[in-house]
Formats: sequence, C-alpha cells, structure tokens
Amino acid sequence: MMTGNVATAEGAIAAGCRYFFGYPITPQNDIPRYMSEQLPQIGGVYLQAESELASINLVYGAASTGAYVMTSSSSPGISLMQEGLSYLLGAELPAVVVNMVRGGPGLGNIAPAQSDYWLSTRGAGHGDFGCLTFTPDSVQELYDCTYDAFEIGHKYRLPVMILGDAMIANMSEATRLRERREPPTQMPEWAVGGRRNGRPRRVVNSLWTDVPVMEAVNLRIAERFRQAAQEQTRWEEYGDDRPDILFTAYGISARICKTAIDRLADEGLRARLLRPITVRPFPTDPFARWAGQVERIVCVEHSMGQFIEDVRLSVDCRPVELISRTGGVLMTPEEVIARTRELIAS
Repeated sequence: MMTGNVATAEGAIAAGCRYFFGYPITPQNDIPRYMSEQLPQIGGVYLQAESELASINLVYGAASTGAYVMTSSSSPGISLMQEGLSYLLGAELPAVVVNMVRGGPGLGNIAPAQSDYWLSTRGAGHGDFGCLTFTPDSVQELYDCTYDAFEIGHKYRLPVMILGDAMIANMSEATRLRERREPPTQMPEWAVGGRRNGRPRRVVNSLWTDVPVMEAVNLRIAERFRQAAQEQTRWEEYGDDRPDILFTAYGISARICKTAIDRLADEGLRARLLRPITVRPFPTDPFARWAGQVERIVCVEHSMGQFIEDVRLSVDCRPVELISRTGGVLMTPEEVIARTRELIAS
C-alpha cells in the first residue's frame, strides 16, 4: 500500500531517476520528501531549490548531461516553471515534470481540481510545443506512467508531464512494483560533456538567432512529436459495448464516472467511458469512432470546461454536454447520475 505521491516517487527511482530538484508546495510534498530520503541512499542527488524557477533550471542543467531527472510541483509552481519548460523544449532535452493539481486560480486551495488542463497541454511556456502529457487515474497508474516517462522522454527528446490531482496524490492503494533499473551509463550523443574518450564537444542551447535554423529545430521537434503520437497514444474504455451515452473523463473524474456507469446500468441505461491516458497526444481516433454510434456525449471534469474542448474537436464539433465542478469541489457518483438524468430529460 502506498499513496499516489509515494508511488510517483518510487516509480521514478525504479526507472533509474537519480536527480530530483524541487520546491515544497501542497499537495505534492510527499514526492520531494520521499526523494530526499531515498536518493542519497542509492547514490542520487536531491536538492531543494529556493524556488520553482530555480528547480526547473536545475532540471535543465542535469537533463543536458543525459541524466534521468525529475521535478514535481502543484499548479502555481508549474506556472513558475513555464519559461524553463520552454527552454527544455527548445534545447530538445528530456525530463519528467509532475503536476498534482490543486484548486485555483491564484493560490487557491489544496483540494483536488483539473483546472491545469490547458496549462499542461497547451503550456510548457512560449513557442510552438508542449510536453507529452499523461493523466493517470490510480496510484498504480501514477507509478507505471512515471516509470515509463523517462524512457519515453529520452526516446523523443521531449519533457513528459504527469498530470495528477490532490485526490490521487494522497489516496492509498495497493501498488505492484517493477524491478528497479539502474540509471543509463552511456551518455547520449546529444549530451554535453566535453571532449572525453574521443567524444566531440557538445553544446546544448535553446537560443537560435539564425531564423532558418530555428525553423529547422521546430520541424525536428514536430517530427518526433508525430512519432510519439503514433507510438504512445493511450486510452481506456469501460462499460457497455452498445452504449446510448458516451462519458469521457480523465484522472479522478474517470474514477467517479466508472461508479456512475455501473449504477446507471442497474437502472437499464447503457453507458460507456472513454478515458484518455495521454491527453497530449490526444486519442482522437476512438472519439471519432464512437461519435457516430451514441445518442449523447457527456464530458465530466473538475474545471470550468477545458478538457471538453479537445473532446469537441475529436468528435468533429458534435454537441458535447458538460458535467463539472470547480475550485476543488469533488463530485460524487450520485451527482453525476442526477445530472445525467437531467440531461436526458431536457
């Protein structure tokens, strides 16, 4: 048994992560706490920076050497990291960034929310790109996605975001652990390191004053993202195979929807859940496939309506109805069921 925060940290260590830089903010504080205890025991480095701005720039430095490196924060802290994330993208560097979302905007509160969807899928600072973004809905999936994120990030040379929330971060569930891997020993050809063992000098940079060179960098990143979309897009489906209603949700909202779907089935209402596990890249194909087969599409999320925009695009702007709460207020399955009945009756 472990909490989502601890599972995230343990997944990183098991994957070979040996460098963590962060700054405390609730509700993700158990991630840096666990890393501060564990990394020194296995030859790793934990450093609490003076701010989130410093944290992401320390990540940049470690990533430039080809190391498996991670940071974690929560909503306002991720906002402060945006410039550094753009530098990571521009320098084509992999890293893992965990965001356990809390209620907002502003400093908000420490309750669970999903109001950082735009920040996590359209964000990563200025410029054309964003992080590859995973949205686990369980402690096990937090562990697994974090474990996978390091190899994925290095394969495509992109930052990977783990988008959680305060509820999944702090709930406890049985978690199956994988065998721990050792950190990579061979330095990637793109990493810094000087002229060692006949290796040519490397420079890692995100400043490209030659305009055609900057365009070439963007096109190179775009090609790797297209490859990632083909190979890493993930989703789960749950419920009736011949539904009248298609629910869609991610993270904690998906957990609530599964219970609601089971209870609606007892009333004779056929429903199915389509849950993205990656939201960047977004699983557009299954949405397009189901759009023509159901009478109604309902998006359930803990925000004012951010995730729903990608859903609407994926179903060719077909009507999609929203059930939501915001500011850290957590829905119950009973609320989803009651509001679904209202939608059907309207």
